[in-house]
Amino acid sequence: MFIGRERELKSLQELYDKDGFGMSVIYGRRRIGKSTLITEFIKGKKAIFYTATKVGKERNLELFSNQVVTVLDPALGDVTFSSLEAVFDFISKKMPKDKLIIVIDELPYWAEKDEALLSVLQKYIDTEWNRKNLMIILCGSALSFMENKVLSEKSPLFGRRDSQIRLEAFNYRDSALFVPNYSVEEKAICYGITGGVAKYLSMIDGERSLDDNIKRLFFHTDGYLYDETRNLLTQEFSDITLVNNIIEQIASGENTINIIAGKVGEKEPTVLYSLEKLISVGLVEKKKCIMEEKNKKKTQYVLRDYMFKFWYEFIPKAHSVIEMGQGDIYYEKVVKQKLHSFMGSVFEEMCRYYTLEQGIQGRFDCFLTQVGTWWGMEAVANQNGEKLQQSADIDVVAISEIDKSAVIGECKFKNEKIDKGVYETLVRRANLISGKYRIRKYVFFSLSGYTDWFDTLENEDVVLLSLSDLYE
Repeated sequence: MFIGRERELKSLQELYDKDGFGMSVIYGRRRIGKSTLITEFIKGKKAIFYTATKVGKERNLELFSNQVVTVLDPALGDVTFSSLEAVFDFISKKMPKDKLIIVIDELPYWAEKDEALLSVLQKYIDTEWNRKNLMIILCGSALSFMENKVLSEKSPLFGRRDSQIRLEAFNYRDSALFVPNYSVEEKAICYGITGGVAKYLSMIDGERSLDDNIKRLFFHTDGYLYDETRNLLTQEFSDITLVNNIIEQIASGENTINIIAGKVGEKEPTVLYSLEKLISVGLVEKKKCIMEEKNKKKTQYVLRDYMFKFWYEFIPKAHSVIEMGQGDIYYEKVVKQKLHSFMGSVFEEMCRYYTLEQGIQGRFDCFLTQVGTWWGMEAVANQNGEKLQQSADIDVVAISEIDKSAVIGECKFKNEKIDKGVYETLVRRANLISGKYRIRKYVFFSLSGYTDWFDTLENEDVVLLSLSDLYE
C-alpha cells in the first residue's frame, strides 16, 4: 500500500497534465522512497522506467535500450543501438500520441561513467523533444552529484527542468500511517527508530508488537537494520573507518569539530571533509543556535538520521550478544528501559515541527516563521545566594521576524508528569531571549501529563499539550 507523498504526486501530475515537454528532477538519500514514489506516479501511464547500475556506460546503454524497445516496439525483440544518439533517435521516431514518460533512476551510476550522457540529453531536449508530448524524470541518491551536475548552473541541463523534488524522510505524523493500530507512544517510537525513512517504516509489521519489531529488525543477525549502517556507509564512502569513528563520537554526544578531531586522532580539515560528505548524504546536520546563527562557537554537529542514532547507541555494545543469538534478552534487559531517554531528542524535534506548523496557522497569536533550539549560559543563585554560571537550553524556540514575537517550549518524553519546577525553569530562561523577542506563549509537551499544581496556575500564556495532541 502506497502511503503519503500527496504533495509530490500532485506536483508530478501537474507537470504530466501540461501539454508538450516537461522534466522533473527527483533526488534524496537512499531508502527514502524515490523509486516507490515514481512507480506510484507512473501507474496507468506509458512509461520507460530504467534503473541505472554500476556496470559502465556500454552496459547501461544496452539495458536502457532493451527497456525502450520493450515499451515502444516490443515486436522488434533484441535490438542493439551503437550509441546514445541512436536510441534517442529511435525514441523520437516511435513517440506515441499519448504522453510518454522516460524515467532514469539512479542517474549518477550511468552519468559518472558516461560524461556525454547529460550533454546528449540536453541536445535532444533542445532540438527534438521540446516539441514532443514527453515527460522526463531524472532521479538519483547521490545528493552532491544531483545538485552539482544536474541542477547547478554548470550543468548541461540547467534551465531545462520544470520542477525539482528533494525527497525527505516522512515527518512523525505521516510515519504513523504505517502503523495505524499502534498507540501514539508506539507511533512516536516507530518514528524515532526509523527516522521516518520509508524503507525502514515499511519493514515494521503492524500486526506484531513494537518490541517484537525492534528485536527482529535490530537485534537479530538476519534483521534488516542490524547491518544497515555499514551497508549505507559502504555505498557512500570508499573508506568507512574514519567516517564510522566520527559518527560514533557524534552519537556519544561530542558535537564540535575540535573535540571530534581530537577523539578520532585526525586533523580538523580531514574531519571537516568527512563531516561535509556526511551532511551531503543526509546523515549529519550542522545545527546552529537560533537567533545566533552567525556565532560560529554555537555550532553543533548532530546526527540527522535517528535510525543511525539508535543503532550507534545500542548495537555496537551488543554485537557479541547478538551474534550469540541472545539479542532479545539484551533488548529486554538494556534497551527497552532506555527507549524514553533515547526518544528525548526525537520528541523535541517532533515538538518543534508541531510548533512551527501550528504557528504558521496562527494558533499561538502570531505568525511563526522559524523554529529551532537555543543554548548558552545562565546565572543562577545557589543556596548561599551566590551567583553561578551554568549551561542552559530551551528545547523549542519559534520566532516571528514579522512582529518580533516568540513561542518557547519544554519537552519531556518521560514516565513522570511535568511539575512546577519545569515551568519555573522555562519562565526563568525566557529572560535569556526576551530582550530580542516578545514571548507570546510558554508551551509544554508531556508524554505523561502534568501535576495538580498546574490546575492552580493562572497564566493564559501557558499551553499544556500531550503526545496525543501532536497527532490530532
